[in-house]
Amino acid sequence: MTPPTPAPRVAIIVVAAGSGTRLGEPLPKAFVELDGRSILSRSLDPIFGLADPVQIVVVAPLSHLDRARDIVMLSAGSASDACSVVVGGDSRQASVASGLAALLPSIEIVLVHDAARALAPGALFERLIAEVDIAGRGVIPGLAVSDTIKRVDASSTVLETVDRSQLSAVQTPQAFPRSELVAAYEAADREFTDDAALIQHAGGSVAIVDGDPLAFKITTPWDLRRAHQLLAERSPSTRPPASAPAVRTGVGIDAHALDATQPLWLAGLFWPGEAGLAGHSDGDAVAHALCDALLSAAGLGDIGGIFGVDDPRLEGAHADVFVLETVRLLAVAGFAPSNVSVQLVGNRPRFAPRKREAEQRLSALVGCAVSVSATTTDSMGFTGRGEGVAAIATALIVEATRPAAGSGT
Repeated sequence: MTPPTPAPRVAIIVVAAGSGTRLGEPLPKAFVELDGRSILSRSLDPIFGLADPVQIVVVAPLSHLDRARDIVMLSAGSASDACSVVVGGDSRQASVASGLAALLPSIEIVLVHDAARALAPGALFERLIAEVDIAGRGVIPGLAVSDTIKRVDASSTVLETVDRSQLSAVQTPQAFPRSELVAAYEAADREFTDDAALIQHAGGSVAIVDGDPLAFKITTPWDLRRAHQLLAERSPSTRPPASAPAVRTGVGIDAHALDATQPLWLAGLFWPGEAGLAGHSDGDAVAHALCDALLSAAGLGDIGGIFGVDDPRLEGAHADVFVLETVRLLAVAGFAPSNVSVQLVGNRPRFAPRKREAEQRLSALVGCAVSVSATTTDSMGFTGRGEGVAAIATALIVEATRPAAGSGT
């Protein structure tokens, strides 16, 4: 006799009640076609692929409630008992509140996800659930902001340049302990643009983890075309012939001279007390070689051609700016990093004590395993004379939909 399926402890509220006027389509956004299926249907794919059973609550407009039920039942199959569709409200906040009212008693963790982020990978959901279990508080995904940000007044006059190192572009799903999220909604006295802001308004704390470039929001016709392109590049009908390799490799090399007037940033880490590296950005040879290897593997050129060598927006920029944008470009091209190895060549800094820290930092940015090692040239050449450092990287990338690839308000 098959044992009964345990009651789910995680619920995912999928908000699909918006009109999506900026998309310029006659249907509510979640019901617009995306490569032969609705945006809502695409957004459910990673959820039904999660390792553990979850409760799914889809919040839909009254006008399309039956259509939403059909989509959910078709996607759910045998898991339909843990799925429901409820009517949304006049605002996103009211729609989420409708979803919260439908939660099962067993639910301990709630994820709120916008159906418009239809390509968010399942790995992002899994990571957020695990982080809430560990932290016991709200956790949201975010990406570093690469553009220079200006604060302006009502007349569009620039007032100041905002420090982007303290900014994050926030995505969904956003995950919270159920009790905390429900209490925040019950105490809400005004509208907020996302659930994290509501939690903070209620006195709660929220942490940010690395988001995923694929979790972009379909808001405009350009976004919809981008989503179509990504799905088309994944489709078997548009892949290269079977004889063509599904795996690609690339090599990247970078070198920078030492500059004692600069702080040292290397492998995504700050190295206090060490002479820095000369460069328009922070001169992080390890990160730059890594990016070159990934771009080379995807046939996208090199870091100089993509980012330029004197872009004022990149003055002093650190590894996260270059690596996250490189990974995004790979995703747009239909690839995902699978493995990266970097060899640092130089006398200083003494790398071994921070090797693991550097690997963890870069792995989190790239989204796959990154190994970093260091060596010297026995006093030969500019690295041996202590005039600078060099880095050599090799990267392995795969088609984004292949099982080997890592699979993201």
